[in-house]
Amino acid sequence: MEVLSSLKNPRVMTWRSLKERKGRRETGCFLVEGRKLVEEALRSAFPVEAVLMTEGSAVGFPLPEGMPCYALPEHVLAAVCDTKTPQGIAAVVRMVENQRLGQRLVALDGVQDPGNVGAILRTADAAGFEGVLLSAQCADVFSPKVIRSTMGSLFRMPLRVTDDLPGALTALKTQGFAVISSQLDGEPFYEREPVGERFCLVIGSEGNGVTEAVKALATHRVRLPMRGGAESLNAAVAAGIMMYELMR
Repeated sequence: MEVLSSLKNPRVMTWRSLKERKGRRETGCFLVEGRKLVEEALRSAFPVEAVLMTEGSAVGFPLPEGMPCYALPEHVLAAVCDTKTPQGIAAVVRMVENQRLGQRLVALDGVQDPGNVGAILRTADAAGFEGVLLSAQCADVFSPKVIRSTMGSLFRMPLRVTDDLPGALTALKTQGFAVISSQLDGEPFYEREPVGERFCLVIGSEGNGVTEAVKALATHRVRLPMRGGAESLNAAVAAGIMMYELMR
């Protein structure tokens, strides 16, 4: 295990850059922190470039044969990581963001809060969805907060990021998918027409909702009932309700 003790080491400086979107895009890598997420990454189809750990964390941690591993003093690992308490272990992972999607999908149309993006990915995984489609205007799915919010679902849920969400949804429609737009002026969700076995639920941004271009091509436009005084729901909460109901 190679020891890197300087914050000015070129590798360390590159790993520190992964906290920012620019650094992640330039390197094609992102960082996961903590024992659980590192284990999830090592079991996944995502290529793990290196494991970083403090000397005490190496005891009893199962590393694949030949995996590059670096020992970092606590203050160096803390500088690399985004969390205040990184649990003594992190991993550098190569991005995989254009994966093969299944038949039950959720699309995020400009969802910008990292906690919402991560929670929706985690709920999609739990509910049995088969892929998440994200517009380029969404929070970066490989940011530290999104990764933590997914609790490992990032490594199990097929992902695709697109610069042209309307075009991607149009392509799904030609394959027989229903496109379900969640919007405040839609029809009651629980009175919706059948959507079939292939569908994509679209969740809009927190401030503006689903874009007009996406609304125009939707096959179903739906809203959840608001029986109390609230005008709307948090994006992740609304997505969770509808995902579970669609899978019921």
